[in-house]
Parts: sequence; structure tokens; C-alpha cells
Amino acid sequence: MSKKRNVSDSGTGRTPLWAQRIIAAHLAVTDAVSHGGRIQSDRYLVWQEDGANDFEAGGIHAEKVVTGSTDLFTKQEFDPWRDELEAAFDAAEVVWSLNSCQFEEETGFWHYEWDWEVFA
Repeated sequence: MSKKRNVSDSGTGRTPLWAQRIIAAHLAVTDAVSHGGRIQSDRYLVWQEDGANDFEAGGIHAEKVVTGSTDLFTKQEFDPWRDELEAAFDAAEVVWSLNSCQFEEETGFWHYEWDWEVFA
């Protein structure tokens, strides 16, 4: 289990602008947020970047886009954080889609997963 941490704690001292937008969207919902690691809690968000979806033109990356995902783990059925996160993504102009929602019987968690894209 890892403790709650943000990108800015990575030791680089610099948080990219795209990551600042993603972090702000999550923090608009809760401070129970982790970048890539689980939190010991009954309710938390985990986000991670996983690639790019750049627009290429003339042999160059004309527009850079970072892709990623966010997972909500919660013991609450119909958790209001779902709607709050989607509204926060919209407000931050993050393109998103709800990819899945399932109940994990072995842990008792509801697990929601969103895919998202943000300009870099």
C-alpha cells in the first residue's frame, strides 16, 4: 500500500501543466487522491497517465495530448463522487468517458474507471 501522493512529490520539482489540470480536477472532488497508488481508505481516487494521442501534421507532433485513466474505489453504491468527478473534468476541459463500473465481491468496493485525454 502506498501513501497518498501527488505528481509534484515526484522529486522533479516541476509539475507539467497538463498534470496540474488533472490534479485540480480530482482535488475539486476530494483530497483522497493518489497518482498511481492505492490508498488505505473506503473511498478514494487513483489516476495515472498511460500514453499519448497526438495530432501529427507535416511530420511533427502538431498538438500533444496525454491520455490516462482515473479509478474511483468506493464502498458507497451510487457514490456522488462519480457525478462530481465528471463535472470537474468538464470544468477543466478534460475529454473523458466512463469506461466501466463493477462491484468487486472480494473487496466489497464499487470500482468506476474513466479514460481521459488532456492537451499537453
